[in-house]
Amino acid sequence: MKFNELNISTVILKALEKENYTTPTPIQAQAIPAILAGRDFLGCAQTGTGKTAAFAIPMIQRLNEHPPKPGMGRRIRSLILSPTRELALQIYDNVKAYSQFTKLRAAAILGGVSQKTQERSLQQGADIIIATPGRLLDLMNQKRIDLQYVEILVLDEADRMLDMGFIHDVKRIIAKMPSKKQTLFFSATMPAEINQLVKTLLVDPVKVEITPVSSTAERIKQEVYLLETGHKQKQLNELLKDESIVSALVFTRTKRGADRVVRDLTKVNISAQAIHGDKSQISRQSALRNFKNGGTRVLVATDIAARGIDIDELSHVINFNLPNIPETYVHRIGRTGRAGLSGTAISFCEVDELPFLKDIEKLIGKTIPEVKDHAYPMPSSLRFSKGKGSLKKSPAKPGRSKSDSARRPKTESVRKTKTDAGRSYKPKSNSGSKRGKASGAARGGSRGA
Repeated sequence: MKFNELNISTVILKALEKENYTTPTPIQAQAIPAILAGRDFLGCAQTGTGKTAAFAIPMIQRLNEHPPKPGMGRRIRSLILSPTRELALQIYDNVKAYSQFTKLRAAAILGGVSQKTQERSLQQGADIIIATPGRLLDLMNQKRIDLQYVEILVLDEADRMLDMGFIHDVKRIIAKMPSKKQTLFFSATMPAEINQLVKTLLVDPVKVEITPVSSTAERIKQEVYLLETGHKQKQLNELLKDESIVSALVFTRTKRGADRVVRDLTKVNISAQAIHGDKSQISRQSALRNFKNGGTRVLVATDIAARGIDIDELSHVINFNLPNIPETYVHRIGRTGRAGLSGTAISFCEVDELPFLKDIEKLIGKTIPEVKDHAYPMPSSLRFSKGKGSLKKSPAKPGRSKSDSARRPKTESVRKTKTDAGRSYKPKSNSGSKRGKASGAARGGSRGA
């Protein structure tokens, strides 16, 4: 199938041809006709499946074919909500590319940068806004954004918005829109709270599930190092002596851990930069740009900040810390092995992370091969009996390391410290969660992802 078989208008086909788009991905082939028909849409698809074009192309066509009545002026007719700044900017760039031969205007509304430029874009008029929840709410409260004319709402990476504590903000934003609108909902996973949100927002939606989250690309070579506690950095330094590792995206559990890894790599003359929520947006964009153009060999990121990182020729993903949510592992390693290329995913695992490894292998349905030829093997008394899927009993309880990797992990949705979005949340309780005070910059500064 080709894009010209999907009833796409000539002005958009012209833009797709200019961007070298010829064949739609599975989710694009199923989503575009349904959205063009005006149906609500529920897409369960992980990173790298082509979700942005799946909703942006038909959204642009519908807005372009049904302009506002003469004299009504330019109003916000479509809102795309994204959990992170990087993803919002990526969507914004794509929307501009797909709509380049139309008269539609788009604006990006996100935290981490001055809002003055965004205010000017809004004053000039925008048909489509792509926003992170925090900054959007700020501008709404300042009466600078009016959502009463929204015709199409897109919620992208909804599960990540839940993880980041944004769901209540999303509900407040939706409350300011017309009840009658087309809603397009995309999520990599469907936890209970997301399912409930779907039931309240979508009307008789077309449902499409692409690439189940348990699957991992066949082209991705997976390996795990079972390490003695406290030796992850040494193993990473040793690993990166291999010049065949052209580019590596390294995942850490925390922002502080990411900064620590970058400092230690720099000490051994390995070019590395960190990307996380405590970095300014300018710094994050600079780090990502340097990584994409080869100026930086290693990009160290937290899961939240990594949403929206789209790099076609990424040779390696390295899990410095194993995620405590097994689906996150699939999303992480899916950032390599794209566009028909091969890729390698390497994981470091200390004794405290053995249960996470077990859960990951259960999800993906196979055992990750262990690399045994290295200098820092985990003591045999603590090793995971991988064939039986259980831990061997140890004669003594292993000591807790002060290293980042040995800390007790906290899920992103209930941590008490500020999230990567630069905001603070308290743990959820039966009475509902209360939003804590914004940390870091003043209101309107770095809110939002």
